[in-house]
Amino acid sequence: MGRLFGTDGVRGLANVDLTAEMAMGLSVAAAHVLGDLGAFEGHRPVAVVGRDPRASGEFLEAAVVAGLASSGVDVLRLGVLPTPAVAYLTDALNADFGVMLSASHNPMPDNGLKFLAKGGHKLDDAIEDAIEAHYERFGTEEWSRPTGAAVGRVRDYEAGLDRYVHHLLAAMPNRLDGLKVVIDAAHGAASHASPLAFRAAGAEVLAVIGAEPDGLNINDGVGSTHLGPLRAAVLEHGADLGIAHDGDADRCLAVDREGNEIDGDQILAVLALALREAGVLAKDTVVATVMSNLGFKLALQREGIELIQTAVGDRYVLESMKEHGFTLGGEQSGHVILLDHATTGDGTLTGLLLAARVAATGKPLAELAGVMTRLPQVMINVKGVDKSRASQDEALLAAVAEAETELGETGRILLRPSGTEPLVRVMVEAANHEQAQAVCERLANVVRDRLG
Repeated sequence: MGRLFGTDGVRGLANVDLTAEMAMGLSVAAAHVLGDLGAFEGHRPVAVVGRDPRASGEFLEAAVVAGLASSGVDVLRLGVLPTPAVAYLTDALNADFGVMLSASHNPMPDNGLKFLAKGGHKLDDAIEDAIEAHYERFGTEEWSRPTGAAVGRVRDYEAGLDRYVHHLLAAMPNRLDGLKVVIDAAHGAASHASPLAFRAAGAEVLAVIGAEPDGLNINDGVGSTHLGPLRAAVLEHGADLGIAHDGDADRCLAVDREGNEIDGDQILAVLALALREAGVLAKDTVVATVMSNLGFKLALQREGIELIQTAVGDRYVLESMKEHGFTLGGEQSGHVILLDHATTGDGTLTGLLLAARVAATGKPLAELAGVMTRLPQVMINVKGVDKSRASQDEALLAAVAEAETELGETGRILLRPSGTEPLVRVMVEAANHEQAQAVCERLANVVRDRLG
């Protein structure tokens, strides 16, 4: 079988791919591996456990808590909170590690389990591998089970939401008084936290949509993957801007007062200028993936801000930021990392800081986002081909080089084998949509001919 842990924990169809037995076994394994590494030396271990509102999160939470407590770990049960809130509280409560149950923007039937190291950071791959190896032995070998007073104790920690919101407000450079906002919480983990934080920051929240989670409706037609309802609400209420989250609220996309989408690249551009103006943009550098729009790169170049690009995936953005001491990074999807305030992407924090920039400058969001012009982008997934030869076929590489010459400095080509499927992604940006479409289709045909 392949590696159980993906780029963002263990994820799959709840009760089929991710079962109660697996959640319990992985929790026991995590407690043992971290204990063997000396993480709990000299004290009784404590873990925090949070989840999004998915119905399956109820039984998976029970399984995780049971596994941890049976391993001698005390558990603080946080209930439904955003992923970044669980990461923050792992650090703020000095817990030895954290557990988050969520499948983020995935459909409701899915769920996921993610472990967080002390301080709220992602576990190293080597530790995840050790947990996975220990889990594979779970149930086939005896282990020393604590008894009596040595078993873990479980209690609800009810101050988590208030502490998280207080943390968000402390990161604000200015208040949002006079700003009119609409929030879409995707019927997810930020259904309470995001409206509460925006109101506490001074914004007039004219409407909150997607904030009635029932365990079944998370991400269903609302949130950052379905901006139509937010766009309609912003126009209906005459709001200055709209903020959209995904199911676990580690992402943020926005809508301006005219109903135009503001994507992650534009949000990063706005925040980069704000942070540089405040003197807190480390090394005047932003980290993003190779999927960022060329217009984003050109805008930062024009503003004298360096762009470091990584492979696709927020884990690679975070690795680069931590390694080189950068403080701002993210993805076009709206996953924005502000390392001065958070250890992971935080959709509510991102939305607050974006709104703070609107309030501080008095400029509409559309004008601020206009610092960059999104070049038309077309992507075709070419299926059923030998993706391993995508970087080696000379005729294909020659066709790409010819197209790059044709596009010049106002275009870009990205040929990328999928990491999970037998396909090659062909992405083309150009000065206009017609040119992008034509070049993309031409290269997709070359991929089919040469790699099929």
